[in-house]
Amino acid sequence: MKETFVEQRVTYTFEKGGKLVVVEHVPARVCVETGERFFAPEVVERLQNIVWEQRQPTRYIETPVFEFAA
Repeated sequence: MKETFVEQRVTYTFEKGGKLVVVEHVPARVCVETGERFFAPEVVERLQNIVWEQRQPTRYIETPVFEFAA
C-alpha cells in the first residue's frame, strides 16, 4: 500500500492535570489513507513550550464529556 502525505494545519488536543488543552493551527504531515498525523521535531518542541510556559490562552471553549461504559 502506498501512503500519501499532505501538509495540513491540524488541531492538537491533550489532557493536562485533568483539563483538556487544545492547540489550533499546528503544522503536520497527514496520511491521506489513515489520517495519521506526524509532527516535525521543532513542532513537538514548540507544543511542549506552549504547555510548560503556561501562556494565556487565545480563547476558552466549553465541551461536554461522556463516559464510555460497557
